Amino acid sequence: MTHLTDEQHAAQMADMKAFDEQMPCVGIFWYDPEEKSFFGVHKQEITPKMVEEAANNGVPFINYPKLHRQIWAKEYFRAQAKHEPTKFSGDYTQVPRGRVAWNIDKFIVLVGHWAEPILDELTELIEEEFSLPYFEFVYDEHWDLGHGWSGDMPK
Repeated sequence: MTHLTDEQHAAQMADMKAFDEQMPCVGIFWYDPEEKSFFGVHKQEITPKMVEEAANNGVPFINYPKLHRQIWAKEYFRAQAKHEPTKFSGDYTQVPRGRVAWNIDKFIVLVGHWAEPILDELTELIEEEFSLPYFEFVYDEHWDLGHGWSGDMPK
């Protein structure tokens, strides 16, 4: 048996990298209705091994580990410090947003009523951005415009 040299190995790995596709992801997004596109997307790949480990540990839900309000604040302050324009201004709950998660045996996309008239458009954007082979939209009031964490809401 012959062995690849370090140079041949590096060339082989570089060549195979071109075949690599993004794994399905969980994450969060905001939707810009004027541009009909996502912004502020944050995501992480999940693998079958992660799903199996979660199930073995009795964890049915795999979620992206950050909140919309955290990312909104960081992006807002970054833009302020750099004196740059930003979409991350005002109340983060007033911009359509959603979350992609894994729930037991399928991907779910949590959205508010804002999504109902544009489900076909959203489906295409989500399939592409999060590399999802299939998913189900799930409505929750939390994702409606003006709703968010109870600690963020005026009394």
